[in-house]
Amino acid sequence: MTAAHSAFSSVMARMPGTAAPKQTALVLAAAGVPVFPVAAESKRPLTRRGFHDASADPAQLRSWWGAHPRANLGIPTGKASGVVVVDVDVHGQVNGYDALNRAHVAGLVAGWEIAVRSPSGGLHLYFHASPSDQQRSWQAARAGIDFRGDGGYIVVPPSTRTVAGERCAYAVGRVNSGQLLMLDAERLRDFLSPKPAMHRNESGIDHPFEVERLAAWVARREEGERNHGLFWAACKMAEHDVPAGAALDALTVAGGSAGLTDREISTTVRSAYRAVQGAPSSAARVSSLPQPDRAPPRNSQSRVLA
Repeated sequence: MTAAHSAFSSVMARMPGTAAPKQTALVLAAAGVPVFPVAAESKRPLTRRGFHDASADPAQLRSWWGAHPRANLGIPTGKASGVVVVDVDVHGQVNGYDALNRAHVAGLVAGWEIAVRSPSGGLHLYFHASPSDQQRSWQAARAGIDFRGDGGYIVVPPSTRTVAGERCAYAVGRVNSGQLLMLDAERLRDFLSPKPAMHRNESGIDHPFEVERLAAWVARREEGERNHGLFWAACKMAEHDVPAGAALDALTVAGGSAGLTDREISTTVRSAYRAVQGAPSSAARVSSLPQPDRAPPRNSQSRVLA
C-alpha cells in the first residue's frame, strides 16, 4: 500500500482545465516529474530520442515550447516519473473495457491513483511505480490493454488529438481518494495474454523463443534502421511460429519506443508474416492482427470507475 499520491497525480488533480500544455509541463517539472514535447494533435515525440530526452529543467522546457508552442505533453513512465499506466484502448472489434472489467473482478487493477479519459474513448489508469523493481512496458493487443512502465511513455492532459474530425482532450476523469496499491503488472499480463510460444530446438527440448529479447532489440533501433529492424524481428518470430497476435503484442510497444506509429508497426508485422509464411496458409494467422485505429464507440464503460 502507498501512503499518498505521486507527484504526477497530485499535480494533475489540481491543474485547472484551462491550463495549457506548457504551463502543466512547468508545474510537473517543478514537482520533479520530467516531461517532453509531443507533436500537436499527435502522440509522436518531438525530441530526437523521444522520451529518453525528458527533462525537468525549466529552461529546456521553455526552449522546447518556444519552438513548438502548440506541442502536446508527454512523460516517461516507470521510475523516471514515479507512475506506471494501464492504457485501455478501443479500436475496431477490440474493446479494452471488456478485459479491464474482467481484471477488475479478478482484483488485478485495484488501487489506482488517477483515471484519465483519452480522446479516442479509452482510459488511462495511473499507479505508483515500484521504487525498486523494474516494470517493463508490454502490450496485450487482443485484449485492448497496454502497460506503460519502464521503457515507455504516455501523453498526458491537457494534450489534445483530433478523432473523427473532432478535437478532443486528455482529461482527468476521477482521482482515487481511497486505498492506493502497487500494480502487479506481470500478474495482469499473465491474466490478459498467453505465455510466449514454444518451439523445439535441435535436441528436441521445448523452450520459449526469445520474443522479449527481440522486442528489446527493436526498441533500441535509431531512426534509419528501425523499420528494417522491426521487419527483421517480425520475420524471425514468424520463422519460429510465434502467433501473429503475440508478435504484434511484443513489437508494438518496442516499435513505439523506437518512434514508429501503431499503423507502421501493424503494417510491417503483417508484411513480415506474409513474406515468411506465404499465402494462403498464413491468412488465418495474419487476419488475427488488429486493423488500424478507428473511432471507438462512445458508450464504452468501465466498472472500475463505477
